[in-house]
Amino acid sequence: MTNPTKQLGRVLLICAPALLLVACAQPEAAGPTAAQAMAAAQAAQQTANQALQTAQQAESDAQAAWTAASSMYQRSLHK
Repeated sequence: MTNPTKQLGRVLLICAPALLLVACAQPEAAGPTAAQAMAAAQAAQQTANQALQTAQQAESDAQAAWTAASSMYQRSLHK
């Protein structure tokens, strides 16, 4: 039988290239990078700004409609 130390040495010698590859491999990203998160936040902010602009336009349109309706009502009272 061979000495366990010699056997371990042979295994390490044979597996050394694979061990080096594993040790040098970059770990996989666990989640989005900071740049991806920033891009997503900017896209969300742009969408929110568009929604705000649409809501403000709708409010303005509603105000104009209310003013027109009020004016027509006032004219109908004075006839």
